[in-house]
Amino acid sequence: MDNYQYERNLRRQGISLIAGVDEVGRGPLVGPVVAACVVLPEKFELEGLTDSKKLSEKKREYFDQEIKRQALGIGIGIVSEKRIDEINIYEATKEAMKMAIANCKVKPQHVLIDAMPLDIDIPTTSIIKGDLKSITISAASVIAKVKRDHMLLELDKKYPMYDFVHNKGYPTKKHLDAISKYGIIEEHRQSYGPVKKYLEESDIK
Repeated sequence: MDNYQYERNLRRQGISLIAGVDEVGRGPLVGPVVAACVVLPEKFELEGLTDSKKLSEKKREYFDQEIKRQALGIGIGIVSEKRIDEINIYEATKEAMKMAIANCKVKPQHVLIDAMPLDIDIPTTSIIKGDLKSITISAASVIAKVKRDHMLLELDKKYPMYDFVHNKGYPTKKHLDAISKYGIIEEHRQSYGPVKKYLEESDIK
């Protein structure tokens, strides 16, 4: 797959500051949703860079450092589990993406976004499976994933019984069993099914 095609087309139009935006953490039961905005130089090269979900943890950590070394600008947007409960994950994801763009030290001329439409004052292209089709979105997916994973590792130190070190907050059997046994923590998303169910059952008891 040619994952430079979108960037090349924009550069042909004289657009040089191209941002990729992606998020991580829509599905987990715990913690924030994290978005990243990355602006790469034209000569950027990183063999094997693709959607962060398809990379090993070791590869992601290496790519994270390389992207940070080469990028013209990086912005991170973090929206808490409380805010997710207030406005829903779809709106929270858009909020995190807008935050990431605003926090990027380089203002992009065009933003490539993974799937999500964004209403901002910069021209955008929303690409289905963008984290596979655009190298810039792939870079953003790695930055967002590594950032969120590190946050979950810190949470794991406080609450090792939930196994966040392995599940990163997703509803694995071990995570769900721990909720049944130990209850929920402040960082759980109370609007999400298994957590909501636990709270409802606790109220009945």
